[in-house]
Amino acid sequence: MIGHINIPWKNQMLAASIDFPVSFQQGASYPLVIICHGFTGSRIGVDRLFVKTAQHLNLDQCAVLRFDYAGCGESSGEYGKNGFCELIEQTEAVIDYAFEQNALIVEEVFLLGHSLGGAVALLTAAGDARVRNLILWSAVANPDIDIKMIVGKERLQELSKSCHVDYLGYYLTDNFFNSLEKYKPLTVARELTGNVLLIHGTNDDEIPVEYCRLYEKAFSKRGKGTCQRKEISGANHTFSDAEHFSKLISVTRAWIKARKSESSFSDVS
Repeated sequence: MIGHINIPWKNQMLAASIDFPVSFQQGASYPLVIICHGFTGSRIGVDRLFVKTAQHLNLDQCAVLRFDYAGCGESSGEYGKNGFCELIEQTEAVIDYAFEQNALIVEEVFLLGHSLGGAVALLTAAGDARVRNLILWSAVANPDIDIKMIVGKERLQELSKSCHVDYLGYYLTDNFFNSLEKYKPLTVARELTGNVLLIHGTNDDEIPVEYCRLYEKAFSKRGKGTCQRKEISGANHTFSDAEHFSKLISVTRAWIKARKSESSFSDVS
C-alpha cells in the first residue's frame, strides 16, 4: 500500500510517497526508513532503485518514506537555487512530518542516503537525536569536488558568462556550488553517535569506492556507535544489475533487522 502526500517546506511542497507493509494498521508503531535521493534525482531512483528498496523493506514490517527534494521529481521549486543547507532543512522537515502523523507511529528512524543524499543524510543525522541509524549507499564524501566532477569543467565555465550552469535542464547557481564548499561529511562523521551501514560498488565511476573506506575510518574513531562496511564487487553507482541490487538489499535488510532486534532487547532490559 502506497500513500502519496505533499510535505510543506517554506513556500514549497515536497512530493513524497509512504510505502506501508501489507499488514499495516493505523495507530500501530513501525520502524520508518526515510530515503534521501542523490544529485538531481528523485524518490523513484535510477532503475526504480528506491521503489524496489521500499517493496523489500515492507516485507520486514518497515514503513518507507521516499521524497523528492525541492525542484526534483514532482516537488515544486528550482533545485539549483537552493544550497546544501536547504537540503538538510528539507530532510528535517520530512522527519518532522513523519513524527507529527497520527496514522503512523514512528518506532525508530533509519535515514538512508544515496550519493549526495548520503552526505545530506549524514549531516542531518549528526544534528538530529531522533536519527539513531544511518545507511549510506555510494555516499559522497567531498560534496564540492564530487559534484563539480560530475557536472564537468566545461559546463562550470558557463558560470563566468552566466549566473547559472545548465546541467540536464537543471539551472545550478553560484549559490548552489558555493554552499557545497562549507560541508565536510568525513569530519562530521566523527560526531555521529548512532549506528552506520556503508555500502559501495567497486565499479562506481561517479563516486570513488575509496570513500566507503574513508568513512569507515572516520566512524571508527568515535566512542559510541557501530559501523559496518560492505563493498559489492562489480556494482555501479546505482546498483543497477539485478545481482548487485540483490546483494545490496540483502545486506541492508539484515542490518536493519539486527538494529531492530537490538532496540527491542534494549527496551525489554
